[in-house]
Amino acid sequence: MDFNHTEERRMLAESLGRYLTDNYAFETRMEIVQSDIGYSSQKWQELAEMGVIGALFSEDNGGFGGAGFDITVVFEELGRAGVVEPFLATLLAGAVLSQLDNQEHTQLIESMIAGDELIALAHGEANAHYDLEHVATTANQTDDGYVLNGAKAVVLNGGEANKLIVSARLSGEPFSQDGIALFLMDAEHVGLTIRPYPTMDGSRAAEISLSNVKLPATALLSSRENSFAVLQTAYARATLAVSAEALGAMEIATQMTGEYLSTRTQFGQPIGMFQALQHRMSEMMIELQQMRSSIINAAGSLDSTPATRDKAISAAKNLTGRVGKLIAEESIQMHGGIGMTWEYAMPHFAKRIIMIDHLFGDSDHHLGRFASLSQVS
Repeated sequence: MDFNHTEERRMLAESLGRYLTDNYAFETRMEIVQSDIGYSSQKWQELAEMGVIGALFSEDNGGFGGAGFDITVVFEELGRAGVVEPFLATLLAGAVLSQLDNQEHTQLIESMIAGDELIALAHGEANAHYDLEHVATTANQTDDGYVLNGAKAVVLNGGEANKLIVSARLSGEPFSQDGIALFLMDAEHVGLTIRPYPTMDGSRAAEISLSNVKLPATALLSSRENSFAVLQTAYARATLAVSAEALGAMEIATQMTGEYLSTRTQFGQPIGMFQALQHRMSEMMIELQQMRSSIINAAGSLDSTPATRDKAISAAKNLTGRVGKLIAEESIQMHGGIGMTWEYAMPHFAKRIIMIDHLFGDSDHHLGRFASLSQVS
């Protein structure tokens, strides 16, 4: 397996990095975070025109990438700049649609790639505890369609999306992998209540309730036989993406900490000269390289068998959580009081790093999942 980036991926990383350096300063990010929708429509459109969204999808779906390394290249750069535009929500919803053999769904993905359509996946529920099979939202079939009732929690960009993909149970118990179906609906559909809110790391999410939401039969995207496998694949891609994003954010936090240690003086010399702090910086850099290796392995395994893919993804996500906690805590501690200052960029990266641990399963969850998958294989 060749882990070297292609020329196209190197060019993508360089052009995206240059754009973000020139157009996404920390002050700009803070203005965007505090806006009504929590992201910049202008920046989103510019990034779409650069082909950044298209890099997340295959040529069959109107993009030009879609492989694991395409995802990691994009999200690592996004993490280095603290980008809050809805890339993750787009990847999740697009990963669901891309598995469906339907021309209408391909056209939806093309609209998402162009930056014209924002679709959110509403799957997680309050009592799920990271378990993808937990779906208590119900879908009752009628003569002319379906009626949905239930609630979804922490839906990424659910308040800003114009369409939603909603999981609901046609049959079985709440923790059964069978009986789950996926439905596509407008965000302003009768019976939907959406409560958007900002999260502590600058992102946006929403709580969604469904009360007798009536849908036509054509709203069914995926039947009870294959929806769980579709969700597993979509979340594998999203988990790889946030791990790469965390890597980018950790690199910046480590870099900022090193620069601070070289300029902050005590006893007539930079505090970076103190051996104890040098050892702590060395540990951070070593752990970062170990984490990068696990993400490379996960990216290379993304299109392997589900068991191989999921083991690699869980190994990377577990390490992302453990290394992220170390780097976030060490960066703040070695900065001292300024490490908790709102006007300083570093603590905002630290917040995002810690929150990523809780996205799609924390380090403990993925350690247990990796152990279970290892026993099966």
